[in-house]
Amino acid sequence: MSDQLRAPEAPVAEGLAAPYDALLLLSFGGPEGPDDVVPFLENVTRGRGIPRERLKEVGQHYFGFGGVSPINGQNRELLDALRKDFAEHGLDLPVYWGNRNWAPYLTDVLREMAADGRRRIAVLTTSAYASYSGCRQYRENLADALAALADEGVGELPRVDKLRHYFNHPGFVQPMIDGVLTSLAGLPAEVRDGAHLVFTTHSIPTAAADASGPTAEHGGGGAYVKQHLDVAKVITDAVRAETGLELPWELVYQSRSGAPHIPWLEPDICDHLEVLHGAGAPAAVMVPIGFVSDHMEVLYDLDTEATAKAAELGLPVARSATVGADPRFAAAVRDLLLERAAGERGESVERCALGLLGAGHDLCAVGCCPARAPRPAAAGADSPYA
Repeated sequence: MSDQLRAPEAPVAEGLAAPYDALLLLSFGGPEGPDDVVPFLENVTRGRGIPRERLKEVGQHYFGFGGVSPINGQNRELLDALRKDFAEHGLDLPVYWGNRNWAPYLTDVLREMAADGRRRIAVLTTSAYASYSGCRQYRENLADALAALADEGVGELPRVDKLRHYFNHPGFVQPMIDGVLTSLAGLPAEVRDGAHLVFTTHSIPTAAADASGPTAEHGGGGAYVKQHLDVAKVITDAVRAETGLELPWELVYQSRSGAPHIPWLEPDICDHLEVLHGAGAPAAVMVPIGFVSDHMEVLYDLDTEATAKAAELGLPVARSATVGADPRFAAAVRDLLLERAAGERGESVERCALGLLGAGHDLCAVGCCPARAPRPAAAGADSPYA
């Protein structure tokens, strides 16, 4: 399947990235030490009125890992992979990195990019799917940062274009397929053939899920659920083709953080493991398709909590790898960048995608993944920054 990537073997011809003069990797951010944990959580929850003492309780997840979130280190690895891939293919395009909730902060990085003379920036977010928190909120962050630069008197603001959702790009999916195959092979032989594939992603409020994606897709879990189900089926079909096994599979959720009276997507991963055990499932492979890298919600919610639940039940489990800095993902980012650049130049381009949903839109339409309270968002049809 990896041959479906359009990653050229020969160097990229000069000018194929035009009109873009930089790529920005935009991520969530995380603490780099114990003293950072509560200030980081204050950034994440700003405006929600959560007491500091409650944040200290939540921060125990981070304190258990020395107060360091793995996400920043993983983003540095992805940066290195992107720069290496670009260099190997003759793509002379600088790659920057900024975060929503911790240093390097997005506003600071955009200020640096503007000072460096970057005027047309392609943006890759570390979220592959459509949702408010995974797409529009990043667009709001971009608008906030650009507004801050305008208030500072930065003369010419750069234009930012967010690259499309890549949940079904082969360079994102194939590493996950390989991860499932590796995890299956690591299960005891006597339970392997009957293992269940448990695809997991971040739970979000059902109202947010229903409103995810373009307005035509709203309702019934919206684009968020539909996209995850499509990827899960692609992976399951590929595993069957490779192994000959018709493995049962389910999409479940993790990392719920909202008030208990607000409906969120279910079932929870730990609840589902109990159901599987009660139904006599011999084993399970947890497949975190909703996450780009092994950050805290993977290491704690899956590797710690869910794995402990499985051990308590006596259910053999394995957790497959996320994509991380896999070279195929770096090649996919290059592919997405060159695809968007060609489209901006008015050229026709083949858009790479697996599954039934096809390649996603370049420009988020008005009403796509709406916020509860309207706020300006860049890099969309309703952007105040053309």
